[in-house]
Amino acid sequence: MRYTIGVFLGMLAAVSTGCKKSELTLYNSPASVYFELTAAERDSLLYTFAYTPEKASDTVYLPVKLEGLRSDKDRDFILKVDPDSTTAVAGKHYKAIEPHYVIPANTGILYVPIVLYNTDTLLQQSAVHIKFYLEPTSSLGVSMPQLSRAKLVFSSKLERPGWWSMWMGDYYSQVKHQLFIIVTGQTDLTTGSEGGLDAPKNLYFVSLLTSFLSNPAKWVNDHPEKGYVLEKVDDQTYSFFNKDNPKKIITYRYDALAGSFFFIDENGDQVH
Repeated sequence: MRYTIGVFLGMLAAVSTGCKKSELTLYNSPASVYFELTAAERDSLLYTFAYTPEKASDTVYLPVKLEGLRSDKDRDFILKVDPDSTTAVAGKHYKAIEPHYVIPANTGILYVPIVLYNTDTLLQQSAVHIKFYLEPTSSLGVSMPQLSRAKLVFSSKLERPGWWSMWMGDYYSQVKHQLFIIVTGQTDLTTGSEGGLDAPKNLYFVSLLTSFLSNPAKWVNDHPEKGYVLEKVDDQTYSFFNKDNPKKIITYRYDALAGSFFFIDENGDQVH
């Protein structure tokens, strides 16, 4: 029995000593920062303007978290863009990042705002990306290299959805898809048995687009809250755009053979 108690006391002392050492290690470790991302987000953070064409810009937040103890003082860290692994252009696709950022006193995380721009029409064709990395400062280190890098991929590209053929026919273009979203406010229509039950509603949304294509000026006048403009360029051409994003233009052009105006899609064809 004495032996058993002795062993127990020895183990307790060892655990106590181990705890003290762990505490000392924890408290003596220099504070550092890392990107707090999920496994999927560590591969790439994804963003699209496809469903909000009226937006000229939007903000994505990168969570930078503190590893170590909080402090009663502000501490700064450096976020940089890797030029060799980045295809987006500062000032054109995103707002240039600040020289440094600050984790405020008594906090453990900062959500760094990354402002993205939706003014380059080429974003409708392909995505661009920004590769970020963290750098240490005198007040905050970077102790986990695998968590010190992040990649943000974004575009305004629309893809043909599975429901399109059932309700819209064989012809597809990003411009027609974009106009559908603008006019109806819908990003999805049902298919299969569910689509059959929803047929009256889905056909109603299709009819809204058809009516718009035949007379966009009336739609603009009837929906001033949408913020869209049909601006005359010359007798045969108009520009359709949102006042909040005037650089993203859809052309509306007269066809003498057809005797009518048509929107022009990304391939130069008439939207029908």
